[in-house]
Amino acid sequence: MHPTSAPVTPTHCPYCALQCGMGLTAAPGGGVEVVERGGFPVNKGALCGKGRTAPALLSSGARLTEPLVRSRATGKLAPATWEEALDRVADGLSRTRAEYGADACGVFGGGGLTNEKAYALGKFARVALGTSQIDYNGRFCMSSAAAAGQRAFGLDRGLPFPLEDIPRTGCVILVGSNLAETMPPALRYLTELRENGGTLIVVDPRRTRTAEQADLHLAPRPGTDLALALGLLHLVVAEGRTDEAYIEERTSGWEEARAAAMAHWPEHVERITGVPVPRLRDAVRLFCDAGSGMVLTARGPEQQSKGTDTVGAWINLCLATGRAGRPLSGYGCLTGQGNGQGGREHGQKADQLPGYRKLTDPAARAHVAGVWGVDPESLPGPGRSAYELLDALGGDVKALLLMGSNPVVSAPRAAHVEGRLRSLDFLAVADVVLSETAELADVVLPVTQWAEETGTVTNLEGRVLLRRRAVSAPPGVRGDLDVLHGLADRLGHGKGFPTEPEEVFEELRRASAGGAADYSGISYARLAEGEGEGVFWPCPDTEPSYPDPEPSRPNPEAPGPAAGPSSDAGPSSDAGPSSDAGGSPGADVADGAETAPHPGTPRLFLDRFATEDGRARFVPVAHRAAAEEPDAEYPVLLTTGRVLAQYQSGAQTRRVDELNSAAPGPFVELHPRLAARLGVVEDEPVAVISRRGRAVAPARVTADIRSDTVFMPFHWPGEGRANSLTNPALDPVSRMPEFKVCAVRVERARGVERARG
Repeated sequence: MHPTSAPVTPTHCPYCALQCGMGLTAAPGGGVEVVERGGFPVNKGALCGKGRTAPALLSSGARLTEPLVRSRATGKLAPATWEEALDRVADGLSRTRAEYGADACGVFGGGGLTNEKAYALGKFARVALGTSQIDYNGRFCMSSAAAAGQRAFGLDRGLPFPLEDIPRTGCVILVGSNLAETMPPALRYLTELRENGGTLIVVDPRRTRTAEQADLHLAPRPGTDLALALGLLHLVVAEGRTDEAYIEERTSGWEEARAAAMAHWPEHVERITGVPVPRLRDAVRLFCDAGSGMVLTARGPEQQSKGTDTVGAWINLCLATGRAGRPLSGYGCLTGQGNGQGGREHGQKADQLPGYRKLTDPAARAHVAGVWGVDPESLPGPGRSAYELLDALGGDVKALLLMGSNPVVSAPRAAHVEGRLRSLDFLAVADVVLSETAELADVVLPVTQWAEETGTVTNLEGRVLLRRRAVSAPPGVRGDLDVLHGLADRLGHGKGFPTEPEEVFEELRRASAGGAADYSGISYARLAEGEGEGVFWPCPDTEPSYPDPEPSRPNPEAPGPAAGPSSDAGPSSDAGPSSDAGGSPGADVADGAETAPHPGTPRLFLDRFATEDGRARFVPVAHRAAAEEPDAEYPVLLTTGRVLAQYQSGAQTRRVDELNSAAPGPFVELHPRLAARLGVVEDEPVAVISRRGRAVAPARVTADIRSDTVFMPFHWPGEGRANSLTNPALDPVSRMPEFKVCAVRVERARGVERARG
């Protein structure tokens, strides 16, 4: 990145949920390049390698630029016209629906889709297809934290406070997150925390780059985070460190939660977790002696078959110590995918309608049906969760439309999921590249990328942002909204599916109005103003007539550097201490004056929680074993995660030369004692085998992991596909699969070709 005098289009990185601010400008040799955008508060100009190289795929020969249709004669994918491709998809869905019923058609979305696309996809499933069978890969991201947040606080927003609060708190417990590799620009918040005199506790079975920064590193056995949290709460009670006044004033259910925690005494927890009692006591001392504190969780504790209870136990620790709903204190979840927050708020999750409304709520159904102009009775009920939907493919779900996901690599028990995809009567995939999943499709639709389209996203703070179109898409590529319009039109619903993102967002505003995730006070005009800081939801409309934007507003669809230097978001104002779940409406400036716009709600729960009585709820939980524990045949634990240079299923990052050079393929991380027992040396191919499959990758021998545990990153297909091994056992509340722990055995694999992506 370097300064430039050429016009700059302000936008946001297409990858993780930080949604780092960046600028795009014309590159000297053609195309676009990234320039620093130092004024955006989340990253202050800093970018990781993925963000810096994000434009590489815009002009890459690896991307799709024309529709592909599988020939009935040869069985191979071949170029086709858009009309032929859309006709084929509409015919496949129509025939399936006519023969087997609406629920034989499935829809699978992605956490990287903009709010507009997620909204339109949910509406398409429920109105154009009439199916209940829709979910998305965000179910694999933070659904356990969402469920726990709903139970405790009455509302789920990844972080109920801005990232800028983290360095000013007294102590952070970071559970199951390796920010140094998954969200590098966010690591500065933890560095600043320690520079300010605060303390950092990291909970992770590996000594990661993030754990190296900690004042205290706790390395529990995978799958025992629940016992660890309960053990800490036991010590808080035993040492008299509870905040009794706070518990009395702002919570309910404490007696039952306390009794559950007291069954987890320190020595018992040490036997379960492997964390020594003195370290448990150190953690309690550091957390409670600080004047304020936060617990931040990520996929480690969440991607378990007891993930909701595990997160709930950490929330109970916050509540018992008065560390929630107070300035510089609280529980937060570090959302992973780029629009994982907004992607589930507006309708592509199996049980939700736009605005984070419940699909089973008659009032919610009536409101959204009114916006959509349909009978509430015509809306289907909740469908299957993500893995359950994938598992049903080829059974009673015969056809699938998939957008923005690559489950052949990313789903648990991936070989089985690949088999289910192959068994479908019809599969259509809309994607940027020919992913491993797209290779199986009957029709592949090439769609626009982040820099070729305008739309809004919601980052992990609940900050709604505008990403602008900076370049034109190649000929032959269409936007996802155009795809949905074309399909809906062929299914008799074209008028309800506009192709302009701003028009879709205006409808989304109306559909979300009055919901938990209320966006009705946010508009493109507002997001196009100011310094580009975004607007935090909930942000209700103080003028609920939803007037059309002024004709003189900036045009966010103007392509490329010619769009000029105007930024992507309006000013963000602190709502101050008033911050219940719905925010508070603006006040009249004076008699007869216009009502002031709602400022948005950066900090939730400072006055009350979003429950009926305004109190946070303790939920009693108890430790239980993982769905699959080691035994004589499978004596080692496997945990999975990410590496710095790759992202999610790697469908895009594996096509960027610089990133692929930095992380060219999978590996198996194992402790020297385990390696010695197996007779394995560094870089030797090893086989990891579970009850579901086998993966082969080079050994990486390190003392930074527990001796009873191996680690594999999950970005690659083929022999090194980590998700061939993972367990689809589901959390009973969130329906999250147990990615983070399963039983395996590890063997030497000499003579086996080294696994490559």
